[in-house]
Amino acid sequence: MRQSLLPLSLAGALCAMAVMAATTPAPPSAPPAEAKSGEANAPGAPPTVIAEQPRHETISKVMTSLVERSHYSRVKVDDSVSSKMLDSYIEALDGNRLYFLADDIAGFERYRFTLDDAVRSGHVQPAFDIFQLYRKRVEERIAYALSQLTTEPDFTVDEQFAFDREKQPWAVTTKELDELWRQRVKNDALSLKLAGKEWAEIGPLLSKRYERVLKRTHQLTSDEAFETFMNAYADTLDPHSNYFSPRNSEEYRIQMSLSYEGIGASLQLTDDYVTVLDVIPGGPAAVTGVLAPNDRITAVGQGKEKELTDVIGWRLDDVVQLIRGPGGSNVRLQVLPAGAAPGSPERVIDLTRDKIKLEAQAAKDQRMEVEREGRKLEIGVIDVPSFYQDYNARAAGAKDYVSTTADVRRLIAELQGKGLDGLVIDLRGNGGGHLWEARALTGLFVDGPVVQFREAKGAVQDLDDLLPGVYYKGPIVVLVDRFSASASEIFAAAIQDYGRGLIVGQQTFGKGTVQNLYDLDHATQSSDMGQLTLTVGKYYRVTGGSTQLRGVRPDIELPPLIDASQVGESTRETALPWDEIHAVEYSNSHELDAELNALVAYHDTRSTDSPDFDYLRSSIALTDDERARKSVSLNLAKRQAEREHGRAERLALENQRRKAHALPPLTNAEELEKEDAPDILLHEAAEIVADLVELEHPETTAADRRPAS
Repeated sequence: MRQSLLPLSLAGALCAMAVMAATTPAPPSAPPAEAKSGEANAPGAPPTVIAEQPRHETISKVMTSLVERSHYSRVKVDDSVSSKMLDSYIEALDGNRLYFLADDIAGFERYRFTLDDAVRSGHVQPAFDIFQLYRKRVEERIAYALSQLTTEPDFTVDEQFAFDREKQPWAVTTKELDELWRQRVKNDALSLKLAGKEWAEIGPLLSKRYERVLKRTHQLTSDEAFETFMNAYADTLDPHSNYFSPRNSEEYRIQMSLSYEGIGASLQLTDDYVTVLDVIPGGPAAVTGVLAPNDRITAVGQGKEKELTDVIGWRLDDVVQLIRGPGGSNVRLQVLPAGAAPGSPERVIDLTRDKIKLEAQAAKDQRMEVEREGRKLEIGVIDVPSFYQDYNARAAGAKDYVSTTADVRRLIAELQGKGLDGLVIDLRGNGGGHLWEARALTGLFVDGPVVQFREAKGAVQDLDDLLPGVYYKGPIVVLVDRFSASASEIFAAAIQDYGRGLIVGQQTFGKGTVQNLYDLDHATQSSDMGQLTLTVGKYYRVTGGSTQLRGVRPDIELPPLIDASQVGESTRETALPWDEIHAVEYSNSHELDAELNALVAYHDTRSTDSPDFDYLRSSIALTDDERARKSVSLNLAKRQAEREHGRAERLALENQRRKAHALPPLTNAEELEKEDAPDILLHEAAEIVADLVELEHPETTAADRRPAS
């Protein structure tokens, strides 16, 4: 059974693709090739025919059989699943409710309790009927949008555009949709005007953008319609079960092979925006830290000088081809930050394409000095970006293969050699990796079982640590955030349950499920069938509680930089529930309950009197206010004022913090954007370790505990 902890989900509105290149990438300077005149995807050509294919019947029947036989929930595909399937499919096609009319949705009700029969029999024509109407509605909307570009909008009118319509009622009439789209076009134009463009440039640019959407809609294939429907089906089971078409199966293999070049990110298409799904540890985007999940890529440029190409409304694979390129070449991305309203300030980031390298994923260390009662305590910090391993070298019998555990052990030894009072293991942004490494790394700090694995039929397996004895016995803090997932949660949970150290930061992601990969070509003895990932098991802590949904709750909470309402397993409606099984026998002789109250009190006092924490809390509040907005003004003067006000607020907050530290003030927002923000949370984690050292070893120093040479 495959037990990789890497999240397998690549679900998107239509599909998702890794921004990587195989050994023969497309030249970065060339735009996506246009079809020859007369082909289905040429400008002005008729739409491709969307129709059920013979292989779709086979795939649907096999997938339904696998779901009922192998999915962890032992689900029966019945009317209840059918109802959820319909809602999920409509959501996948028109999640922002900008295309379908209320009558369309009412008409789909005839399928509500028949889709289970359709997928079981393999005759999924209803999915294609719905898709055909969706494509027709998109064509109508784009035609209307293009009609609005004959004259420049009046940006002095005081009106609001509700850009988030996910919870709004469906439009009843075409006239209602026309008004929504008039405002949408006006907002698109206003966003470009705020970027410094004039109408003579804005009109043609938007015309090209909308025509691309229309062309992309005409190009949609039967396989894409089928894949969208099958993923809507899979999403009713849980967020991590997915169907991959043959094309996306190959993209997935490229991503997982570690033999590609690119920027190191997975992308999905959401409401005409190419959106970052994952940032892959070890890649250029992760190493530079400039790209985050849910960021939206609005334009792409080749090299450092060439003009940015607007990519809103492009096909996902065309954008991928623009971003891909040979290692060492440069690509620029214009990015609308996650959660920001359309028209908010965008940033341009420079990335150098490169291979995803194990050494780039490698754990790194630093030393921090913390004063306590006149003593200088030496705190080591080890940043673990993922749970990596050179599996091929290990399988070949190499003794010194690259791995998380080997690197961390070496770094601890080096830190101890210079004197070490306490240790911070930084797992922020660590989305998981090899289960073997999670167990082995835990074994550096505890001795005994690490995690329990339960499969669909109920059998439970205890998974012990993989190293004899305990390597490091000093004070530990594990720093986590909402992006700490899977293997990170297994490690953090074990450290917490054994009382071996403190978990500090934000509640973790909550992915406690395991997926198995099924090659449908092999299963059907056919070709071009794609592949299926199904959730087949769950992980449980040694205490018996699952890491699923709830993740790991920190012993000491720090201000959350990541919005938990937007990120994490609990944000997905179909996430499997939390539950618990029997605990296993383990020793928590390092129980820290006695010290915890004192440590929390020290932290509260420090954070209450800290200008850094005042800055952090105020910055988070500003970001939360921006994310909470569901509409924006379509008045140019108001939008400009809002933008300048936001920049001024952030500049004032930073200068207030700098004044408290006797640092010179910044004079403008541009200077602020170039500043490296201090890692306030890491510094506090080091302070908490120092508190723990004081409580456990009040009279000794690092020199006293330095290993004999």
